[in-house]
Amino acid sequence: MNKYSLGLALLFAFSGQALATDVINHKSPYCGCCGEWGKHMQEHGFNVKEQQHNNMNDIKQQLGITPQLASCHTAEINGYVFEGHIPAEDIKAFLANPPKNAKGLAVPGMPMGSPGMEYGDQKDAYVVYAFNEQGQSFKYRQYPANQ
Repeated sequence: MNKYSLGLALLFAFSGQALATDVINHKSPYCGCCGEWGKHMQEHGFNVKEQQHNNMNDIKQQLGITPQLASCHTAEINGYVFEGHIPAEDIKAFLANPPKNAKGLAVPGMPMGSPGMEYGDQKDAYVVYAFNEQGQSFKYRQYPANQ
């Protein structure tokens, strides 16, 4: 490898680390799927730090998650809130171009086949919602079932 190629390779390696986005993933110490979602995020270039809580309801209330949008874990990224098993690509798209007045994204419940909830090839249909400070939400993206 010549010096130019080596320099470019090092530049890309270090710039990728510098551009990685930090995630605080609030989760129960008893939930394995939340950790699997964290691994999914890491595989897509995010730096994930887990914070374990015995009572997730307090965290959800503090961060403005309404019961209709609730799932098992709640993440904070760049001042936004991300609830549940949201695909990393949707989070990247949201962070690159957040909808006006949006506070974050949510996947209510724990749909089979969403990131961290993989079970063979089974996939439930689910919706990723964007939501605002008032708890109003709209469909951001929809995923079909495979059956």
